[in-house]
Amino acid sequence: MNSTTAKLEKPQSPDIEPWQLRMFRRSLKKQQKSRALLEVLGTVEGQKCLLITCGDNNGALNWHFKNRGGSWTWADAEEDSVGHIKEVTRDPVTKLDKEAPCLPFPDDYFDVVMTIDVHEHLTSPHEINVELARVVKTGGRIIVTTPSGDQTKMANRIKKWVGMRKEDYGHIVDGYDLPDLEKQLKNVSLLPVGCSSYSGFFTETIELMINLAYVKFMAKRSKVLVRTGQIIPQSKEQMKAVEKSYKIYSVLYPFIRALSKLDNLASFGRGYAVIVVATKA
Repeated sequence: MNSTTAKLEKPQSPDIEPWQLRMFRRSLKKQQKSRALLEVLGTVEGQKCLLITCGDNNGALNWHFKNRGGSWTWADAEEDSVGHIKEVTRDPVTKLDKEAPCLPFPDDYFDVVMTIDVHEHLTSPHEINVELARVVKTGGRIIVTTPSGDQTKMANRIKKWVGMRKEDYGHIVDGYDLPDLEKQLKNVSLLPVGCSSYSGFFTETIELMINLAYVKFMAKRSKVLVRTGQIIPQSKEQMKAVEKSYKIYSVLYPFIRALSKLDNLASFGRGYAVIVVATKA
């Protein structure tokens, strides 16, 4: 384990630890996402990096990337997420317009540009891809992650059976698989150079059950929780509204985490979320 990883995983006092990081330590999929992206990211010391998100982001991922090193800039498409990212990172955050996703940064400015689960929220992903290609330096890296959107996968079939639609997640489409993302990036003269995936069947199914309980049951009983496109609590107030349920979940979490490890027994094939790495030639 390197020093950066040790720093990130060192527990903090509950009295001073931000609520965003407490939630992160109980989120299977976000932890997998963070590990997968940090592995792809590698060393960024001395580099200018941009992270773009689109809601479903309370700032915990930003905190982990900031602690990796480098000089980070943040952008998000949801007003609430902008505030949460500012709260945990203490940095300014650019508000992105999903309908016209123009980035207020110079051409050839960043060494690394990363988008996390953005493309599936946009009516025209091509526009954000044009911007990614514009603001990254020649020889720089673009890292894009989305749900795979593969409706033949069992957990996605279950998702439809239980009535969880893409609209419940705030998505325009279910997602984009690796060939789709690679084609999109090639269309703006970005060269795919690597790919990865995360979240196997057991993790995806556990997350689905949690999202289902939140959207179909908890959110309907509280005005604080009713927000279109939200599948988990996204603020300190919403966390307080589900405090009893969250305590029960925390007690069960070690068993839930152990169950997710069964993904390692069926690690063949792609996960339910994909990552493409490209470069600007």
